[in-house]
Amino acid sequence: MLPPLPDTHGIAVLALVVIALYLFARERLPIETSCLLVLAALVLGFQVFPYERGGVPLRVADFFLGFGHEALVTVCCLMVMGQALETTGALKPVATMLSRAWASWPRLSMLLMLVAAAVLSAFVNNTPIVVLMLPTLVGLSLSGSARVSSVLMPMGFATLIGGMATTIGTTTNLLVVGVAADLGMRRFEMFDFALPAVIAGSIGLVYLWLVAPRLLPERTPPLKDTSPRVFEALLHVGEDSAANGKTLTEARTLAGGGIRILSVERGEGLMLSRLPSVTLREGDRLRVRDTPEKLKEFERALGAKLHTVGDEARPVSDEHPLSAEDQQIAEIVVTGNSFLQGRTLSEVRFAERYSLVVLALHRAGPQPVPGELSEARLTSGDVLLVQGARERIAELKRGGHLLVLDATMDVPQTKRAPLALAIMAAVIALAALGIVPILVGAAVGVVAMLLSRCLDWEDVAAALSVQVIMIIVASLALGMALMRTGAADYVAQLYVALAAGLPPAAIMSGLMAVMVLLTNVVSNNAAAVIGTPIAFGIAIQLGLPAEPFVLAVLFGANLSFATPMAYQTNLLIYSAGGYRFSDFLIAGVPLTVIMWLALSVALAMIYNL
Repeated sequence: MLPPLPDTHGIAVLALVVIALYLFARERLPIETSCLLVLAALVLGFQVFPYERGGVPLRVADFFLGFGHEALVTVCCLMVMGQALETTGALKPVATMLSRAWASWPRLSMLLMLVAAAVLSAFVNNTPIVVLMLPTLVGLSLSGSARVSSVLMPMGFATLIGGMATTIGTTTNLLVVGVAADLGMRRFEMFDFALPAVIAGSIGLVYLWLVAPRLLPERTPPLKDTSPRVFEALLHVGEDSAANGKTLTEARTLAGGGIRILSVERGEGLMLSRLPSVTLREGDRLRVRDTPEKLKEFERALGAKLHTVGDEARPVSDEHPLSAEDQQIAEIVVTGNSFLQGRTLSEVRFAERYSLVVLALHRAGPQPVPGELSEARLTSGDVLLVQGARERIAELKRGGHLLVLDATMDVPQTKRAPLALAIMAAVIALAALGIVPILVGAAVGVVAMLLSRCLDWEDVAAALSVQVIMIIVASLALGMALMRTGAADYVAQLYVALAAGLPPAAIMSGLMAVMVLLTNVVSNNAAAVIGTPIAFGIAIQLGLPAEPFVLAVLFGANLSFATPMAYQTNLLIYSAGGYRFSDFLIAGVPLTVIMWLALSVALAMIYNL
């Protein structure tokens, strides 16, 4: 027998949940905008139509309590601490060890890499782990030690598996633990659900080690050798040159308007201002930067002689082609917490800021990048192909603010790396031993990172993701509305009614399967926060302990293997590895089924369902 429908407010909240999940799955609409729309709908709806249940009113201000929720504060503190580890290169020894061992023991090194990624991700947000591993693995693929497509995706999936093992492994875990505590459940400690995660994760890692690399077809990173290189050169103005006697503006017009004149040199060490009215004369040298084909066009149009910078004795010819010994090409991946996220190259003045030329932009998916490269609004997972001086790229990588993929530089490391690692280890140890709550330890850890200069306030700002904050706040607001209006109880009763006659273990496994479907389409944080009160209600309806059902939500929301948009690190790997959408289905769906079955059996046995 189906349960009676909830009241009007409950039905409206359920409808809003469906709309919210649809909006969260829309790639064209920024998730921050979707979250703001959901919050606005809740606030406006309950302001115009006040509501109370059991004599307790639901205040509009209650929907904003998520901004100060313990889970969100903890998530933000751990994101900042993860940024410190990334910026200081504190985890460099892991990458260095794997890189050195790969040439001699590739199969063993693959297993060690998977285990290391999983173990680290149990205590550190997996995004810094992926950021750490990506340059190393791309470098191995360039050196011929490994196929990039066979190692990147398994590595990313290993971090997702490891993140399930502890309360701080992922933001999803922290949210589920926090919401469950709000519902009156016993608060989960650091390793309370590590056993089922380790059992299922061990099976998953074996699959990623032995099976997944064989399933994945060979892919080529998207930007390797796909764009022409840019060279700096000198155009010598001679007596017969068409530019002789012309102003800088007239010279640009002669060259077709596309010439980029970096400087005008006259005589020994004299640099002229690049004013439009400056008149060029015999002996002047125009320093320009462009592709070889464009430079030759400028040479013909201006009647000037083209020379490589530093080799002014010989004009450029077939025997003496352009050279740029100090130049390097590298790939930069836009991450979710990068300052490039949501901005254009012209807005951040990228070329001027880093003295790098952007050759190309790759965006995963069938849709091309619209318009000019400098005006394209960058999103997480975009890959920039840049060229510049060797030292500039080295500085960029040492800075730790951008994810640089190349095979020539070491992973960034500073003298504060051991200190950052020690602070993070102390925070984890204090929480694991129950000495202080993870919120207190993480907050003190952030202060310690700042005081020890392991990171600065710019790093703090870069670490805090608006997307993560807004999705958590909106999801907590929706979860509160579901609970306070009785809508969560209705969904729980409906699920139990539809699953009538099934054993409790099957009901729990079915709930996990529903969460798996949701998390691979919409935000896993949203799925987890909405699913937790429903799982609690299901357990009450069945008269069983709530823990296994809440953990079914937690684990199900973490099984984000089947699509690239299911998790932000999937997007990074999707672009950097040159994968196709189908590759995630080929390798991710079997892993999802394996983990779902293993976790279902483990939870049923541990909790005697």
